[in-house]
Amino acid sequence: MRMIFVNLPVSDLARSRAFYEGMGFSINPQFSDDEGACVVISDTIYLMILTRAKFEGFAPNPVADPRTTTGSLIALSCDSREEVVAMVNAALTNGGSDTGKVQDMEGFMYGRSICDPDGHVFEPFWMNPAAVEGQPA
Repeated sequence: MRMIFVNLPVSDLARSRAFYEGMGFSINPQFSDDEGACVVISDTIYLMILTRAKFEGFAPNPVADPRTTTGSLIALSCDSREEVVAMVNAALTNGGSDTGKVQDMEGFMYGRSICDPDGHVFEPFWMNPAAVEGQPA
């Protein structure tokens, strides 16, 4: 089984921890310290939120400012449209922002676009499995 660890630079580690915990994700203390925290998204998906100084130590190039540039779009699957909306609402309640981007392909897919407090873009989405049954792979 493969796992993914997405590393993100953050300007305020405590604020970022509170944001992700407020979104309903847990922190794995085994891989967390005063320079970073391991956010558990699922059994195979993790965010490593790192202070900018710690992140710069790993980065081969200058670190982009996610408030002014988009370096990635992190799409997270949800089990329903309602879960997408709940994730957006949790982000807004905990210091995130809504980009205003909505994808509504009625009956097939629904997605939104939000930013964490540092400007990293997340796209929670739901895809109706019944709408794609019988489609060629």
